[in-house]
Amino acid sequence: MKGVSSNIPKTLIPSSRLTCADNSGAKILMIINKVGKGGRKGGKLASSGIGDIVMTSVKSGNPQYAKTKALAVIIRQKSPIRRANGMRVRFEDNAAILIKEGHLPIGTEVKGAMAREVIERYIKLAGIASRVV
Repeated sequence: MKGVSSNIPKTLIPSSRLTCADNSGAKILMIINKVGKGGRKGGKLASSGIGDIVMTSVKSGNPQYAKTKALAVIIRQKSPIRRANGMRVRFEDNAAILIKEGHLPIGTEVKGAMAREVIERYIKLAGIASRVV
């Protein structure tokens, strides 16, 4: 996995609710845990941010996905991120898209904008992005 050039604050913790921004059929996702988090000392929660892969529970949506677990990539977060050129970017919601094991998206298009840091890390997701900010 490629590193990103921005300073991304990790503000999303387990039990955070996300909007599903693709057309897979899921509507609301809840973070269960971060994938590949390693060990945590002292009972700390594994926080995640833009570009991280998380295990989620689908809380509402199409009956095919409702009440199931799924992998997702976080594409937007409310907390501002700082880019290398000094610009700060913030979005109006926390959103993710569902993926399969090979980092391939389940949906065919993304509703709304996607952060550029996600495209830098996962090239295969660039094909379904409607807008990259």
